[in-house]
Amino acid sequence: MNFSALALPTRPTKSSGDPYLKFQLGRQTPAVFSMRHVQEALILPTRRLTPMPNMPAPILGLTNRRSRISWVVDLPQLLGLSALDSNTQQHTLILVQVGAISISFAVQQVDGITRLQPEDIQSPQGQVTLGLVPYLRGCILQQQGQKQEVLLILDPEAIAQSALLQGNTPLN
Repeated sequence: MNFSALALPTRPTKSSGDPYLKFQLGRQTPAVFSMRHVQEALILPTRRLTPMPNMPAPILGLTNRRSRISWVVDLPQLLGLSALDSNTQQHTLILVQVGAISISFAVQQVDGITRLQPEDIQSPQGQVTLGLVPYLRGCILQQQGQKQEVLLILDPEAIAQSALLQGNTPLN
């Protein structure tokens, strides 16, 4: 990723700002969802996932959680990144609500809640691959110890409207 056009926030974001759920799409790809869309984060044993035939690779199957059926989607793979390990005994899921739609996104790991200042969100143009841009609200450059990382601010509404999900799942 290109850090040259991003600026670090001018003040620390301890307890002020909007809440976001931080997670890892891959080993080097941190991202967040706004907490207003997040219903819960959970670990789902693989045996509780029902694979569906003839579905695109990012759609892992269906699950029943609290009497609600939802699709389980490999979020990194849907976004054009490396797929999650398919030989796992469990999936880390983020259950997201977009309007009347519930989707469970499988991610590498959930890191907890962070707070971000809206004015610190910057354009992702030129910072990430073009395939990711339609699914982002922006990005933030953060200092993590001795290194800097680009935190992707994902747009769950745009992801739910992706061609792959709209064309292959009964989301509407």
